[in-house]
Amino acid sequence: MVHIKKGELSQEEKALLEVIGKGTIQEAGTLLASKNVRVNCLDENGMTPLMHAAYKGKLDMCKLLLRHGADVNCHQHEHGYTALMFAALSGNKDITWAMLEAGAETDVVNSVGRTAAQMAAFVERLNYYTKPQGLDTEPKLPPKLAGPLHKIITTTNLHPVKIVMLINENPLLAEEAALNKCYKVMDLICEKCMKQSDMNEVLAMKMHYISCIFQKCINFLKDGENKLDTLIKSLLKGRPSDGFPIYQEKIIRESIRKFPYCEATLLQQLVRSIAPVEIGSDPTAFSVLTQAITGQVGFVDVEFCTTCGEKGASKRCSVCKMVIYCDQSCQKTHWFAHKKICKNLKDIYEKQQLEAAKEKSEEDNNGKLDVSSNGIDAEQPEAEPAVPREGADPPEAVEGEKASLQCHAGLECSQDAAAGPLASEE
Repeated sequence: MVHIKKGELSQEEKALLEVIGKGTIQEAGTLLASKNVRVNCLDENGMTPLMHAAYKGKLDMCKLLLRHGADVNCHQHEHGYTALMFAALSGNKDITWAMLEAGAETDVVNSVGRTAAQMAAFVERLNYYTKPQGLDTEPKLPPKLAGPLHKIITTTNLHPVKIVMLINENPLLAEEAALNKCYKVMDLICEKCMKQSDMNEVLAMKMHYISCIFQKCINFLKDGENKLDTLIKSLLKGRPSDGFPIYQEKIIRESIRKFPYCEATLLQQLVRSIAPVEIGSDPTAFSVLTQAITGQVGFVDVEFCTTCGEKGASKRCSVCKMVIYCDQSCQKTHWFAHKKICKNLKDIYEKQQLEAAKEKSEEDNNGKLDVSSNGIDAEQPEAEPAVPREGADPPEAVEGEKASLQCHAGLECSQDAAAGPLASEE
């Protein structure tokens, strides 16, 4: 069986993923007939076209992909999700049946030990609140809010800035009354997760954490319109010395501390991991919480957007080359904070480059001495120290990675939102 690497997509495969979301069956069929399209290709997150179609609720697309040989049991997703799990999350029963009829395995678990059936039960639980219960004349969650809320709840990116951005970009959610209803429903789901026979501490903690972010949004919305932009800047503004987002760290720690079930094993584990760590040091509360909820181990060899925490960011600040973004929109949002430390980070980067060049020169010289000591005549011109190349990537040093990750920011807002130096492709 040919091994398929994540993220290595042809142009036609990229087009297929676009068509699955917005195109027609005819367009998808034409692309699938191309020799440059693998039906089980993987995007950067390990999602196949079938997973995309299932999650987006595209039944006809799912059937088309299955006819072309899509692997219904592919298990390469970064968090262990399968097509059946994405079908469960979509809430579309017809797609779920299509996956089962195609031979989908039902006992597979994701990175936090949940099966497709358990994920489907969660979707049903959310839908439960969209209908009046008992003597209630109105549902606790208006049906129009179920979709937007579901999108946020199922995200694997728990960065507080990303959550606020998702709220801010949806007019249905970005209102105080709507957020009040949503956070109360999430608190109810959290309670049920802890009190049901099959206790789910991970989902309970996730619901509680997102609920806390929603409540923070409500507090800012009370002060007037467009205040969510102010909250985003508050979360991004960092301390002058290194740009570390103190306010963001405190909010995450506070949300964990407020988890109402003190006896929970997960809570005790989080407290033991975070409490001894001084604010501003590693591991951050965000990294510990993300690992606990998503099962994602660490952040080694993976680049995350400094602004929103999205995985796979590839654009570096063209000046300091130490800070990474998804795109220029995220860079512009963060520039008010980053511009204060950009020059310092540039100096750190150049120092690292010079040290790396010096070490390479010493290694070359030592290698030449070794050759001479063996009696081999190998006169060569002495290697000159390498000059840091403009636009080069930073060396793969721990300090460099740490500086890149810690160049987040957060406390008060600023009206300056200039784009800053253009981000360069990594």
